[in-house]
Order: sequence, then structure tokens, then C-alpha cells
Amino acid sequence: MLPVLGPTLRGRPRALPLVLLCLLLLCVPLAGCGSGLGGSGSASGSGVPSADPAERDVRRAVAAWSAAPPAALAAIPLEGWAYEVSAVRVEGVRAFARAELRYRLSGYDAAPAGSAREVELTRGGGSWAVTADRPAPGALPQLWDQGPVSVERGAHALVLGGSGQSSGSLSEIAAEADKAVPAASAAWPRPWAGRVVVLVPGSLDAMAALLGRPADEYRGLGAVTTGRTGEGPAPADRVVVNPEGYGQLTAEGRQVILTHETTHVATRAATTARTPLWLSEGLADWAAYRDSGRTPAEAAPSLARAVRRGDLPGELPAAGAFTFGGDADALARAYEGSWLACRLIARRWGDAALVSLYEKSGRESLPTALADTLHTDPAGLTRAWQQDLTREFR
Repeated sequence: MLPVLGPTLRGRPRALPLVLLCLLLLCVPLAGCGSGLGGSGSASGSGVPSADPAERDVRRAVAAWSAAPPAALAAIPLEGWAYEVSAVRVEGVRAFARAELRYRLSGYDAAPAGSAREVELTRGGGSWAVTADRPAPGALPQLWDQGPVSVERGAHALVLGGSGQSSGSLSEIAAEADKAVPAASAAWPRPWAGRVVVLVPGSLDAMAALLGRPADEYRGLGAVTTGRTGEGPAPADRVVVNPEGYGQLTAEGRQVILTHETTHVATRAATTARTPLWLSEGLADWAAYRDSGRTPAEAAPSLARAVRRGDLPGELPAAGAFTFGGDADALARAYEGSWLACRLIARRWGDAALVSLYEKSGRESLPTALADTLHTDPAGLTRAWQQDLTREFR
């Protein structure tokens, strides 16, 4: 998540703390969290032949139809394309097959992505033919369910644009993502894929549909990241751009957004439920701002105002402070304080110590991680942070 403040917005006053959050959604099934990959064109479900001839014929028809990705998706680098049928319902000359679509984005997904589908067929001339393919009831759509998909490739990025997105805007995003990847790698010098997948839906409503949430939750946001935390093979994270919020940003704001989100992608394997949100969001901000030249007063105006009026935070931001939908200024202070905590750690203890703290905090308690990496405790770090805030904003 990331607050992008007034200076990065076109036509906005410099002091306006308009927050454009980059929401980190953990294990959102946009690309699925399933395991295993059926053979190409597999539609056998459990592999046990059906005793019902009509059901058996439906499964065979789905297998033949799904032997390769549709021609309309030819520009997308898909591999391992397979529909695995789990249930069939026959209603006279119509049939409905519940299936799990498995696929990989070649060069990006280390494990298959998944999507629950409902395939509709009709019977004519003694055979079944697929007439519709859609998300299963309650399942999230794929980008191509919303219309034609455009593809732009960068050196480090694959950008998929939804219906209505121009090649020019997608090329710009690919160029911005290409800068974000090495910036994230410089901040996070640990092995990671070194590439990012960016989805650009056609509208805010289309973005909300992909993520399965109300559109109002993303209004004004620049981008969100979906993915699964922890080690092990998994589909690549998808950075999902809100075309409306992203379009309000200056070039600097867009770069900050994508570098922040790409840092979440880079640190995914080291991020667990143990990782404090202030550290996860603060490190992503630190990566995004470290070469920007912006001062704390410029990048953290909400916190600066609070400290100057005597409202010094009593503790590092708690997880609940990152809940959006309430006080936008308080939310901005949580992100700004997290960034400044990570900035302090990097300046006082070193970049390597910050990275080590992040790694250890995903495996151990925060007090243990702090003792091992910074030779301090939460109270000591909090005091140092408060002193730093006072110096910066006095």
C-alpha cells in the first residue's frame, strides 16, 4: 500500500494529502491459488470414466474444444492451457460443465494459475459443441472475459490491457515497469524473478470485477497487487492498475506507484503473516522513494503537520492503522511513519540490516528479529524513530 501525496497529482494543491493507495491483497484468487496442472487439453476431472454416455460425450467435447487457447488470446504467452472438468449437468440438448482452467504465463508463472469456469454446450446432429465459456458462479473473471486483450512487452514486464486500453498507454506503463524492476532489485538484493505482470483493465468497474470487490473500495487508488505470500512455487503476482486513479498521477507518481508495487512482488517469498505491516509497506515505500530526492517534509506532509502540532506517534503503526475507508489523514500518517521508520533503519544500521530485518521478521517474532539484526528491541526502535521524527519536523 502506498500514499501518493499532492505533489504527484496533476492539478492538485501541493499540501493536499490525497491518498492513492496501492492495496496489497494476499492470496486473492485473481490468478488462483490452486496446485497441480493437468495435461494440455485435459478435461477428465478425476480421470475416472463416466458411466453416463451423455456425460462422457460432454467431457470429450470439452477436451477437444480446450486442446489449445482460443485464437483471440494468441498474443498472450500462455502455456499449460487445460480445462479439468469436475462436474457435468445435462439438460436435454444443453449441458453445463464445471471446470478448472489451468494455465501459465510463459516466463512469469512459476506455478499454474487457476480459474473456475462454467462451459455451456448444446447438442446437434448427434454431437456436443461448446457455445459459451464464462466464470463459474461466484468465481472471479479473467481479463479476457471483459473483452479483447492487448499485450505490451517490456524488458522486465508483461502488460496486459483490457478492452479500450490504447497501445500507447500500455507502452508507457511497460516502460515505467521496466524502471521499477531494477529499482526494486536494488532495494531488495535477494533472488526473485526480476519481472512483473501488470494488468490494466478498461475501467474502474472492470478492475473491481477482477478483484471481486466493490468499485468504491478502489476509487482514487493507483494500483493493487495480488499474490500469495511465503516461499514455494506460485503464480506470478499481478499488479492491477486502476486506469482512473493511475491517470491522475504525474510521471513521478506513476513511477513511485509501480516501484512500490514491484517491491511487494520482489519481497513476496520473504513476506509472511508474521511480517509487520509497517515493515512491509515501509520497505516498499523506501524502495520507491530512495532515489527520488524528496525530503521527509515533502513526502510525509500529514505526519509532519501532526508532529509540528505536538501529536508525536506513541508507537509504530499497528496493523489496524492501514485500514482504508476511514480517516484518510490518519491513514496517510501510518504509511508515512512506516516509510520513515525504514528510512531510519537504513540510514542508521544500513541497507543490508533493513533487508535482514525484513527476512527475519517473516520467520521470527519482531523482538527476536530486531535483536538479531539491529541489536535493539521494539521500544528502542520506537524511541529512535520518535527522535528522528522530531528532528525532521521540528
